[in-house]
Amino acid sequence: MPTARSWTEGLLREQARAVADVGTLLRFRAAHVRRPRAFRVGLLVFALATAAIAVVPAYLPGAGGPGRAQDVLLLLPTALAGLVLVAVVSAVASGGGRELLARDPASIHPISPTTDHLGALVLAPLNIAWLLQAWTLLGAASYGGGREPLLTLQVAMLLWLVLATAVGQVVAWTVEGVRRLRFGEVGVRLLTVAAVVAVLLLQLDQRLVPLLDQVPTVRVVALSVGGVTAAWWGVVGALLGLSVAAVVLGAVPAHLATRRVPHDELRVESESHRARPLPRSDLAVLLRTDRGSVWRAVPMRRGLAVLAIGPGVVALVGDLDWVQLIILPGLVASGGALLFGVNAWCLDGRGGLWRESLPVGAGTVFVARAWVLAEFLVAASLVTMALGGLRAGVPTPTETTALLAMLAVVTVQVVGAAMRWSLAHPYAVDLRSARATPAPPLMMVGYSSRLALSTTMTGLVFSGLARLEAPVLPLLLAVPFLCWSGARLVRTHERWTDPVQRARVVVTAAA
Repeated sequence: MPTARSWTEGLLREQARAVADVGTLLRFRAAHVRRPRAFRVGLLVFALATAAIAVVPAYLPGAGGPGRAQDVLLLLPTALAGLVLVAVVSAVASGGGRELLARDPASIHPISPTTDHLGALVLAPLNIAWLLQAWTLLGAASYGGGREPLLTLQVAMLLWLVLATAVGQVVAWTVEGVRRLRFGEVGVRLLTVAAVVAVLLLQLDQRLVPLLDQVPTVRVVALSVGGVTAAWWGVVGALLGLSVAAVVLGAVPAHLATRRVPHDELRVESESHRARPLPRSDLAVLLRTDRGSVWRAVPMRRGLAVLAIGPGVVALVGDLDWVQLIILPGLVASGGALLFGVNAWCLDGRGGLWRESLPVGAGTVFVARAWVLAEFLVAASLVTMALGGLRAGVPTPTETTALLAMLAVVTVQVVGAAMRWSLAHPYAVDLRSARATPAPPLMMVGYSSRLALSTTMTGLVFSGLARLEAPVLPLLLAVPFLCWSGARLVRTHERWTDPVQRARVVVTAAA
């Protein structure tokens, strides 16, 4: 006699279909890469770099022995806990992780929330913050453990990376589901403030480090250093089981969040604003328009909060001095450019065609977009420096000039690079969704690594100058930096005024 299909069989079929859909979407994204050869070379370089970072430090002098290697090994449990925090913050800020397929194209395809959840997990490593943490973790484990426990320690580190990413995804989908409740946004903000205040109070009371010493990551590192033992197999089994459970569990809040309306995004799209008197100049009109498109966008506001407050809280907890704080504006500026600056013309979307019909000079449009981007970066950097400087005391004249010079240099440097990339590699992206990125994932990794490298090197230079008793020296050194970046920005401005170049960018962004 015929029997109905059981609910477990239906669930397994749904999960299998979700996994197959992820593979289909990945092949679809790979097939539409503009430069397939560069794409394959990039994947190969990424794999070789990861393998080298995980193995080479174990063969360096002093690896696995007493002294510095032992200190690195002692800090490894804290690094494991920090990786979980980075994974959670990154996923929560993006509203559940990165999109494997944009919201509008996905609306006409039968893509389940489980597929969306698994796709976000696959794209999680394509994030410069995740990559830097992962590479630092693998390199530190290799150097601290040495050659003998290299295999066991790195297997545990890789499994921990998977577990941390999956747990971060579960938390992110849960927070996104709560945020979509009636008073969920207020609740999430209050919870975030409470968590930050709790961390600060623990640090001021000197109880944060002892608390971190009690996390189970200490046991993971200790048993992995001992080699292949029954206890190590237990650690591997526990990490593997928890990772699988977290991946499966993440689909539950993903379904719940998908069934609810994103109130913050819907409010931005449906709200009305009172008309204000028009400014007297074309530039002022364009500045107002661009500011509105940036500051009213949900991903911009969330990204600005994470970029500005996150490093500032870390600097406040770590009690960094002004010499160390000088490096932060470069990192904040490079992160801010990744929110929209590397593809700045995608903010217009389909409206770019309408804006091109306005009787406004092309150079004025470029100046307005670059100016608003600079405002965005400076605002985030100033908030970070204000938070970090609460415990740093009064800066010396040299530290003050070095900080101001650094802020000016990295702002022009990042704006020039972002506008140059926006002109050379435009993409059609809808930034209305909190999970959208201005460029494909691999391009974002390339942009973020180049920005982080250049701004970090610049920060180290000015941080070194801050130790000297010469307040004028940072200002003098800033002149060639500003001239170089300013000249490149001017050349990009000239290329934008070319009708052919501008038409290519506008048509691509409005597609």
